[in-house]
Amino acid sequence: MSIRETLLDLQKQGKKAFIPFVAAGYPNLDDTKELLFDLEKVGADIIELGIPFSDPVADGVTIQKAYHEALEKGARTDAVLEMLKSARDAGLKVPVVLFSYLNPVYKRTYEGFIKQAQQAGANGALIVDLPPEEAKEYCAKAKELGFETVFLCSPTTDAQRVLEIDELSTGFVYYVARKGMTGARDDLPQEVIDGLKDIRGKVKSPLAVGFGISKPEHAQKLKPYADAIVVGSAIVALSEANHNEAVKLAESIAKACA
Repeated sequence: MSIRETLLDLQKQGKKAFIPFVAAGYPNLDDTKELLFDLEKVGADIIELGIPFSDPVADGVTIQKAYHEALEKGARTDAVLEMLKSARDAGLKVPVVLFSYLNPVYKRTYEGFIKQAQQAGANGALIVDLPPEEAKEYCAKAKELGFETVFLCSPTTDAQRVLEIDELSTGFVYYVARKGMTGARDDLPQEVIDGLKDIRGKVKSPLAVGFGISKPEHAQKLKPYADAIVVGSAIVALSEANHNEAVKLAESIAKACA
């Protein structure tokens, strides 16, 4: 199923989607491939696969460090997509949305990137630094090729822009649950919940919420207003803590995600 079909199917069942984020290539691409299967086994409905980038301005320290190490080990865009294709060939079924910055996409041309991503088995992409005002050409090409799009909105997004983001997002709308960068945190301010409630009333697309969701109780508070919960930095932090022990790494992440 596609990303949107998966979310709509879960809606019909009265369920919420769990979307774990994986920093591709951290600690290495072989472990990333195995982690995709581990996440599928423990119930991930969709996987967000982060393509390492040298200047990840939307990401906090945890993911920045992971990307830096992954790039040093050769986890460039081509290598990440080759790894994903290998996982698909080995039987990975769960939908995958790529999390990328614009530079490696633009370098390949929109058509070139989309076709390469599709051949690897990606269902769609979130290009974090491509604003909707500049995305018409990309969205037109994605629509033509059947590649799903995801755009971000935040607590500071005005109502008109939310409507535009909703229209352009053929996968889902991603609500950023904090101002600033990604990163795990202890508390979940009431303004985050209030903002999510407000956005929920404005968008027709499936709505996912992420950035800073790192505890089960965070998900419990947010899931009445969202169709999907995205967890990123908390998972990458487990990779950092156990990245020298492949078995322990897989076990710790599987347990936390379950």
